[in-house]
Parts: sequence; C-alpha cells; structure tokens
Amino acid sequence: MPAACTTIESHADIEAGLADLARRDPRLAAVRARAGAVPLRRTQPGFAGLADIIIAQQVSKQSAEAISGRLARLVDPLTPDNYLAAGETAWREAGLSRPKQRTLTGICAAIRDDGLDLTGLCALPADAAIAALTAIKGVGPWTAEVYLLFAAGHRDVFPAGDLALQAASATAFGLSARPDEKALRAMAESWSPWRGVAARLLWAYYAQCTGRAVMP
Repeated sequence: MPAACTTIESHADIEAGLADLARRDPRLAAVRARAGAVPLRRTQPGFAGLADIIIAQQVSKQSAEAISGRLARLVDPLTPDNYLAAGETAWREAGLSRPKQRTLTGICAAIRDDGLDLTGLCALPADAAIAALTAIKGVGPWTAEVYLLFAAGHRDVFPAGDLALQAASATAFGLSARPDEKALRAMAESWSPWRGVAARLLWAYYAQCTGRAVMP
C-alpha cells in the first residue's frame, strides 16, 4: 500500500496494518493468530451511520440492531429533517432512550442550524473532527472515534474508552486488571500509525475469546 495512504479502504489495508503491527509489537502476532478474520467494517458517512453508533452505546449488539431496524422503518430515509419530523412517538416506538433522543436531536440541530457537515468531517484531521463532534452535548470521545474509524476510515484512531478493547487488552497481554482509558491510550501509542487496525484486531480477538461480537 502506498505510504501516503492515511485511511483504511480495503482488506489489503487491514493486512498491511496487521503486518506492521506485528513488527512493532510482537505480542500482537499472537493476538492475530487467535483473532481469526479481522473485519474491514466500513460504513457510509452521514447522520444515519452516526445514529447507529449512538444507538449501540451501552446495549447489546442484538438490541442495537433491533432499535436501528425499527427506527429505519419508522423514519425512512433516516435524515435529520425526517428524524425531527417523526417526533417523540416514533422515537419511543423505535426504542430510543430519552438521552439518545436528546443526543440525536442535538446532532440534527448542529447540522441544520450550525452547518455541521458529517461527510466533510471525514476529510479533517482526527483531532479536529473529534473536537467538532464532541462539542455536541451527548456525543463523547468514544462516539466520535468510532464514527471516524468506520465512516471515515481513519487508520490511526483508537477508542480507548471501549470496554471490550480494555478487556481484550487485559487478556491478551496478561494484565492483572483491565486498563482504564488513560492507560490503554498510552499503551496504544506504540501502535501508531495503525491504531485503527489494532482496534479492529482486539475486537476480533475479544469476539473469539468470549463468543460475543462487540465491534460497534
């Protein structure tokens, strides 16, 4: 892959990242052997994709998929204007909690009133894009980082606040306790510029170890 490439666009990019990570940190070679296939998992940028990420917070993958499916049927297509027009009755029927309703409403307001461009954010440096997203009430670093990983394909974003990544790291590296966000972020620094692939690898490893798919 050309050195100038800064995004993850294909399975070939994943393989290039995995090879480089194994050279940088030999422990990751053993993780890769256990993890099996490491998914690409790219989504289209925009409101619907960000909504799916917000819905996935603090619920099981199965619950998130059910809620997203109901919302997509009730608000079709899922655009900011259509979401706002649907109102609380549709939001409740879909299964959205009140905090998630408020967060999605805040995102719609930022798009409509403040000119937030969710597609344009994907072309920004990660720090700038994360700052723009987390300026919206209810959108935290995890949401912003996951959006940039999968909608923008940023190759060097690592959502260290993710509990599954923390648990996977503890198991993979024989730690006595699950690292917190600060500790895991420091650990991941040595995996730059492929931290986005490292996150995918650890999610795949966690799925193999637990039998539960947890990649957002």
